[in-house]
Amino acid sequence: MSDAVLPHNGPTARQIAARRPIAYWLFTVAALIFCMVIVGGATRLTESGLSITEWKPVMGAIPPLSEEHWLEEFEKYRQIPEYQLVNKGMSLAEFQYIYWWEWGHRFLGRFIGFAFFVPFVFFLATKRVERQLVPKLAAMFVLGGLQGALGWYMVMSGLVDRVDVSQYRLTAHLGLAFVIAAYIFWVALDLLRGTLGQALTWTGTAKRAAVLTGAIFCQVLLGGFVAGLRAGHAYNTWPLMDDRIIPRGLFDLSPWWVNFFENHITVQFDHRMVAYAITAFALYHLFTLKSAPRAVKLSGHLLMAAILLQVVLGIWTLLAVVPIPLGVIHQGGAMLVLGAALLHLHLSARR
Repeated sequence: MSDAVLPHNGPTARQIAARRPIAYWLFTVAALIFCMVIVGGATRLTESGLSITEWKPVMGAIPPLSEEHWLEEFEKYRQIPEYQLVNKGMSLAEFQYIYWWEWGHRFLGRFIGFAFFVPFVFFLATKRVERQLVPKLAAMFVLGGLQGALGWYMVMSGLVDRVDVSQYRLTAHLGLAFVIAAYIFWVALDLLRGTLGQALTWTGTAKRAAVLTGAIFCQVLLGGFVAGLRAGHAYNTWPLMDDRIIPRGLFDLSPWWVNFFENHITVQFDHRMVAYAITAFALYHLFTLKSAPRAVKLSGHLLMAAILLQVVLGIWTLLAVVPIPLGVIHQGGAMLVLGAALLHLHLSARR
């Protein structure tokens, strides 16, 4: 194919032809991050996250291969508070079970880095990446590296004075995963729809779609605090908490603002209330789409269906006291809801 440059210093014919393959590659990476979120949820719910007490980005890819190596890893784990205060007396087989979850989570992170870096280099080397796309792809790679470092920073919080990781660091780690996936998904949509570099059109529909997308991301962060505090294991009734619409103890901690991050009652209550608010606003937004273009209207219905399904999953998970399968599905569902919101926003604002 000719590499002739199009008028006005634009992309070459080869770069235009590569937009669709690059988009499919980015969608694949976003799907891998979705899998990473699923495995991360399982790692958290099985309380496996502190089983590997060292960060070895390269050598850590190799798991223990002999009984001697397993015993060495087990001995390292036995030195941290989680073992001494929670899992004392754990057998080697029980340790191996949680180790494999954490190792799998870290290995998948390495695999995602590989799945991004190799095609990125190929597309660059063959001059298939247009100029305006290079910094976007580079930013994705840098964010991925930061996510790995943030994951270790999170683990560090549970190795000395705690028996679990900091809810603040866990939420930051979860939030960054969603940011990276969202950014990759958005750029892939731009490439697939031919809207890369196009200005956003802020109609009323697009503004409401943006508010919904932002609210859904905030709800993800609230879910991170619920997970970090294990707040879903208390007040397992619905729609009431403690037999009340507004439970007692919402502001028992001082200063008052820490209740939003450290009080498991307040954190769960906020997560519920924001879910109601998102659902109500999404219903209102859907009602306003009667005269919208067909694609926008269909994506709005898809988003509404995703939100309702996620609400049902959340209630079911709460009433069942957060069993691992439901907890994992609910966490994965959050990313699907955000993906539906981004698709709807893209169709609304990129016309």
